[in-house]
Amino acid sequence: MGKRTPVYPAYAAWGARVIEFGGWDMPVQFSGILEEHRAVRERAGLFDVSHMGEIEIRGPGSSELIQRLVTGDVRGLSPGRAMYTLMCRPDGGTLDDLLVYRLDGEHFLLVVNAATAAKDLAWILEHRTVSASVRDCTGDTGLLALQGPAASSILEPLTEVPLRSLKPFHFARGRVAGIEVWISRTGYTGEDGFELFVGASGALNLWNRLLEAGRPAGLVPAGLGARDTLRLEAGLPLYGHELTEEITPLEAGLERFVKWESGDFIGKEALMAQREKGLARRLAAFVMEDRGVPRAGYPVLFEGRTVGWVTSGTFGPTVGRNIGFALVEADRATEGSELEILIRHRALKATVVPRPFYRRPAAEVERRGDKT
Repeated sequence: MGKRTPVYPAYAAWGARVIEFGGWDMPVQFSGILEEHRAVRERAGLFDVSHMGEIEIRGPGSSELIQRLVTGDVRGLSPGRAMYTLMCRPDGGTLDDLLVYRLDGEHFLLVVNAATAAKDLAWILEHRTVSASVRDCTGDTGLLALQGPAASSILEPLTEVPLRSLKPFHFARGRVAGIEVWISRTGYTGEDGFELFVGASGALNLWNRLLEAGRPAGLVPAGLGARDTLRLEAGLPLYGHELTEEITPLEAGLERFVKWESGDFIGKEALMAQREKGLARRLAAFVMEDRGVPRAGYPVLFEGRTVGWVTSGTFGPTVGRNIGFALVEADRATEGSELEILIRHRALKATVVPRPFYRRPAAEVERRGDKT
């Protein structure tokens, strides 16, 4: 039996199928992956992501410590804003990808992946050279993700926080259905939405209140299965697949999150050397031309020779194609390149395409102000 989130008691009532994930008992689906996926794309879905790790860093030297650890630029992060970034090993391999929230001047919250939370905490403590305090607050925190085009209209009547002025990667403190929360305009689905940080004791009540309020708009509970198909269509990496300790941010196509001018972060020298030398392999997005569903670990071939492997693959319900990511030799990662995926001893045709596979309709992005 794995660890259980504060929302776990609600799973059975909603028909959840529970699996072990990252050491936690988590719902892979409620009504069904396809139905939940479509609900998020067309209406809204509510995810319990309380298994994610939260690490609080505060006090003198906090920004200095985080700047040393991550590839992003902490100096440009003002209170009330969050940033996506990465932590690397000295050799450039990726320890984790994470979100950094600046709560106040020298007060930060790091949201890390569940499977790497203990490793991340140990890494941070190992490299702490300042007096900043470091605290694992995962057990004290519930985290719910309300995602989809109807997310804002569902949440607005429940809070006095002005959601229309809350830009992507900004957050604010307030109440939702009378419960104290942090509301962050972030997500992992490619849709508009919010992530709600709540004290563990209030997470189950918040879950129930949101589902009750959102029922008329078609809100459904959603599990890890839909979360994975949604993030893959949106071109977002999953740690342990597109990113590992053996895969660098550059190989994963995430150089835009490596701020070379931000300081001497751990792994910078190795990443600069890799960039100067040129990448031997790159992450490529591909669509299947032949019938077959790619899965992580399947070999990727070119003219009968193995040139890489699939890191993630599935059927994309919104795009209506079998899609995936593969880490392949760099000259095979260019758009239009023809590859073959070895599926059940059959070499099936695939084509490299731009990422992401799916983007929100332009009219919706414009209406919600995401261009800012």
